Amino acid sequence: MLRTLFISACLALGLAQTAPAGGNPFGAAPADVSILPGWRTPDGTHITALRVRLAPGWKTYWRAPGDAGIPPRFDWQGSRNLASVDFHWPVPHVFEQNGLRTVGYKDELILPIELTPRVAGDEIELRAAVELGVCQDICMPMSVNVRADLSPWGQSDARIRAALADRPFSAGEAGLSAARCKVEPIDDGLRVTATLRLPALGPGEVAVFEHPDQRIWVAEADTRRSGGTLTAVTEMVPPAGRPFSLDRSQVRITVLGDGQAVDIHGCTG
Repeated sequence: MLRTLFISACLALGLAQTAPAGGNPFGAAPADVSILPGWRTPDGTHITALRVRLAPGWKTYWRAPGDAGIPPRFDWQGSRNLASVDFHWPVPHVFEQNGLRTVGYKDELILPIELTPRVAGDEIELRAAVELGVCQDICMPMSVNVRADLSPWGQSDARIRAALADRPFSAGEAGLSAARCKVEPIDDGLRVTATLRLPALGPGEVAVFEHPDQRIWVAEADTRRSGGTLTAVTEMVPPAGRPFSLDRSQVRITVLGDGQAVDIHGCTG
């Protein structure tokens, strides 16, 4: 409820905002959003990227934006020759402001996107409606339509390749030896305690939990380390507001710290 009220307040303030203080090189908008054309891979997929250039002092959000953030949304229905879309998110930053934690990007986000065409070798007509949350001192929603005709003869782009390289480590790469989750019912959902045997990433480690059903609210995790063990505790609350069955293999945990990240898919009982 508190998260809903906060976001509603952000949206109301944002709709009245026309330009951030201190000037904005993008005019009235706090961000410039475009598509980088990219190239075809030997597997037949197409690597493109959403480029979000942010005005000074503004930020946008990661796929799991934190308790006070606004998650990005994408609608690809206007596209042609498009079978599937996969995102390759670069490592995000953790922001602490006014006692609230959010996860996202500042200055510029280049988000690599891997597209699978329905007909291999043909052009992809990409048409997307994109909804982003952008924040400075206040938050505002931003809706943009982007389009690009992606040729199978596109050229490699160093900016996209750099963003692809700035990915989280896999569990194996990071040296994760165990990921266990204890699940307890609470009045309106579940409490999940993850115990991760994982080498430290550095100071300020934060764990972010994700559930595949985005209707389920996931609380900001309390994260603490003792030696080689990281413990993170969160709560998950479904729309019905009661305990539910949790498939631990579907829980995604990202550990962020010191400009690095580890992507962990699933945990055991």
